Amino acid sequence: MNTSDTAVPIVLAGARGHGRWHLDNIRRLQDKGIVRLAGVCELTPLTPAELPEGLGAPEQSADFGSLLETTGARVAVVCTPIPTHTDLALIAAAKGVHLLLEKPPAPSYAEFRRMADGVARAGVACQIGFQSLGSHAVPAIRTLIADGAIGEVTGVGGAGAWARAQAYYRRAPWAGRRRLNGVDVIDGALTNPLAHAVATALALAGATRAEDVARIETELAHANAIESDDTSCVRVSTTDGRHVVVAATLCAEDPDDPYVVVHGSRGRITYWYKQDRVLLQRAGHGPEEFEYGSTDLLENLVEHLTDGTPLLVPPAATESFMRVVEAIRTAPDPVQLPEQAWRLLPDEDRRVVPGVDGLVAAAADTLCLYSELGAPWAFPTVHPKEVSP
Repeated sequence: MNTSDTAVPIVLAGARGHGRWHLDNIRRLQDKGIVRLAGVCELTPLTPAELPEGLGAPEQSADFGSLLETTGARVAVVCTPIPTHTDLALIAAAKGVHLLLEKPPAPSYAEFRRMADGVARAGVACQIGFQSLGSHAVPAIRTLIADGAIGEVTGVGGAGAWARAQAYYRRAPWAGRRRLNGVDVIDGALTNPLAHAVATALALAGATRAEDVARIETELAHANAIESDDTSCVRVSTTDGRHVVVAATLCAEDPDDPYVVVHGSRGRITYWYKQDRVLLQRAGHGPEEFEYGSTDLLENLVEHLTDGTPLLVPPAATESFMRVVEAIRTAPDPVQLPEQAWRLLPDEDRRVVPGVDGLVAAAADTLCLYSELGAPWAFPTVHPKEVSP
């Protein structure tokens, strides 16, 4: 049989920016005969130069619903601005089209529930684009924890010290915004670029469902001239008494790969999720390092449709992450860091917060918030469970 007869037809909504990664990934899977790019939904059509070689000439339209119908798409990849996710997901679901929905899945918990409940009623599969949860390191770490390799888990930390030029916030009207034209966006460090650190830390803590969250504390600040946060931390207290603390900045002095660390009574496990690399440190043993493969989330979605393979990141696996998004959404606006707290690197056109790299690492290590570590500009906001319906 011709592989083109069995390849799953795909429509990609949002093919620029991060969508370019999806184009390349679809090309990779198309070469394997797994999928076929049937359509691209963009307000302005892609030029031939913007399409990776080998993808042919997919149909293009700014009308998502119409494009799904005319292409006969079976799967839609949605990589559009955050506030559009829910409506586009529900358009696809109403037409029986399955989904890979980029993270964050929605800008509020209410919008997330509207999306998740809508796709469930429609009976379509939905995968949320937290690629770090596709790593084979995640089940391996869970096995280490279950086997007692580090004793009793006492908490989980996450650290993301990244850098973004000021131009990053000029890439789109919604970039760095909490709201735009009265609509929630919530494009902050913890909810978008370093959202993987939050979702992965919660997953390794075994706290992925909404009911696993008892309390959330946030500290949100920004050095850049934006509405949202670029230097922030969050502490989630789970219903089983553990703490999950994730600290993030886009103003690092020396940017490095983000990681999650599981703290135990007799050791720790550090997971660099962009590298699929794990370091096990435990009492009575030398350090052990492991590298793992990863399952692509679009490929997993297609396997789910063709042979029933379980989805790696269904909406239910991101409920607690969306509780964090909701806490950040309802928190007071992030604090503007005073000018003496940051400096500009003219050659890189980016703002740096001196000392923030150490703060981020210390937060993940001690499960303390910035304010508890002595940052004079950090102000905590507490969100009890009942704040997020």
